[in-house]
Parts: sequence; C-alpha cells; structure tokens
Amino acid sequence: MQTVSDAGAGIGTEELIARARRGDDDAFRELTEPYLRELQVHCYRMLGSFQDAEDALQDSLLTAWKGLGGYEGRASLRTWLYKIATNRCLNARRSASRRRAHEWDVPGVEPPEPTRLGEVVWLEPIPQALLEGVDVPLGPEARYEQTESVSLAFITALQVLPPRQVAVLLLRDVLGFSAKETAEMLDSTVESVTSALKRARGSLDRRRLSYDDREPPPVAQSAAEEDLLARFVSAYEAADLDAVVDLLTDDVFISMPPIPFEYQGRDAVADFCGRIFGAGRRFDLLPTRANGQPAYGVYLRAPDGTSHGTGLYVLTLSGHRISAMIRFENSVLPWFALPASLPRT
Repeated sequence: MQTVSDAGAGIGTEELIARARRGDDDAFRELTEPYLRELQVHCYRMLGSFQDAEDALQDSLLTAWKGLGGYEGRASLRTWLYKIATNRCLNARRSASRRRAHEWDVPGVEPPEPTRLGEVVWLEPIPQALLEGVDVPLGPEARYEQTESVSLAFITALQVLPPRQVAVLLLRDVLGFSAKETAEMLDSTVESVTSALKRARGSLDRRRLSYDDREPPPVAQSAAEEDLLARFVSAYEAADLDAVVDLLTDDVFISMPPIPFEYQGRDAVADFCGRIFGAGRRFDLLPTRANGQPAYGVYLRAPDGTSHGTGLYVLTLSGHRISAMIRFENSVLPWFALPASLPRT
C-alpha cells in the first residue's frame, strides 16, 4: 500500500488501517475521528437538514468501515472519506422523499396572504457549537469564506440546485479540491465537472445579485451586533411592533420551514408580526447562535407565568438592521441545549 498522505495524520496511520481491516473498531474510530466534524458539515451543506446530515454521516462511516479493504492509499484518507460522504449524500438527495410542508398551526392567528411559497421546506439550522473549532484545510481554489458557506442563505440556495451541481460546487469552491480530484471523487471527467461548476456558479450568482448592495453585518459578538440584538429582544419581548419594524431593512424576509409561507418586504413582515402580537401572544427569547448567525429560542408566555418553547429564530443582519428572520419548529431546541420551557418569572 502506498503511503497515506494526510497532513498531520502522524506515524502509525498505516498500522491503524491494518488493525481496522482486521476488525479493530477502536482503530477505525481513531482513523476517522479527526474528520467527523468537517464531514458532518459537508453533509449538512449538501442536504440542508441537520438530521439528514447526521444520518448520511453514519451511513458514510458504515460504508467506509465495510470498504476499508479496498482503500489503496492513492488518495489521502480524508479525500477518500469525502468521496464516500459526497456520494452517500447524492444518493440521499436523489432518493429521499423530502419532508412535506406543514399547515399553518398557530392557534388564534389568521396569517396574511404570503408573498410566495417556499421551495425548501426541509431546511434545518445547524448549532454553532458544531461549527466552532472545525479546522478544514482548504485547497488553493476555494472561493467561499467558511462563514458564508454555512449561512442559511447559502444553504438554501444550494438546495434548489441539481444534486450533482451542489456536489461539484462544494468540492471545488468551498473545499478547494482540484478539478481532477473532484472528477475522481465523483467518478466523472474533468470536462463534466467544469461544466457542472459553471452552471452552479451561474445559478448562485443570479440569486446573489439582489443582495450585492446590502451592507455587511456587524462583526459577530461585537458591540455593534450586541446593541442591535439587544434592541430587537427588547422590542420583540414587549410586542412593540413599531420598534421591531424600525429594525428591519426595506427588503426584509421571513420564512418558517416546514410551513411554506414566506413574507418579503417591510410592510408584509409588519403585517405578519402585527397579527402575532395582536393575538395577545407574548414571548421570551433566549440567545444562541446557528449557522454563524445570531439566533433565539422563542418561548410563548402562558397564563401561569411559565414560558413554553415554540421555535427558534435565526436572524440575518445587514449593517444596523435585520434583513431576514427564519423561524424553525421547537423540535430543534434540544440541538442548541435550549430548554423545552422556562420557569415562572
């Protein structure tokens, strides 16, 4: 077997591979553990779902465990694992029946007519804790900053591309693998990879045109970001509609997967929030972060003084305003170590 070339793998990699081939699962775990977090994030980018990404990762590890006898070391172990994970995700995208859209289910609130119906109702957030400390060695051809490549806007845009274009764009522009490496990982040709990448870039560029004139967000956890978020929390918890609307950009956007309703523009979002507040619903917010963005667990106040988790808001910031609010169901709260309810105040 040729020498495995993973940077930092250290002496003993070949011995670990030999032990793993003999059925030593501890050796296999030691081999794959350095790559698990980045592979999970890769699966998440491809599938747009935290749960589906976890399933795809476990499927990939099982495939790698069973196929280790065929690993010849011509590519690094990391590249080989990426090939397996990418193809597992491609299979998942081709065969999976995505989650169906849910009906509006907020009691006592009649929603306004949506601006449009969303295409990507299976979207899920990923906890920031899983993104921190992931040291992904990027190839020289990577075009996207790691923060941008996990943003909800980017993840959503990927989900409407054909699966193979998603795989090529991630391998080439996010991870920086060469065209030759990418073709080998996808059992394709350099020409086919180049063509798919051109189409994927064109699709993403068209989606980004409308956002090019937006101000960049404040630096994460800076004084500017903290000030904006504190004003949002104060306004939202007080159900102060005017104060909330003052914090929004003109083209602000709200979505709420798996409910397909989407609202675009300050007037539409103001109407939506006004109906929520007008129904007498009052909330408490607990801070967290998701996809590199500020987020809040949302808790509905009950008459007895307790607050029950109803979902998670992930915010997109632009300058000193909020340009998007994506609301997810309360089933995601445990992923962020957020409680199901808050005690009486």
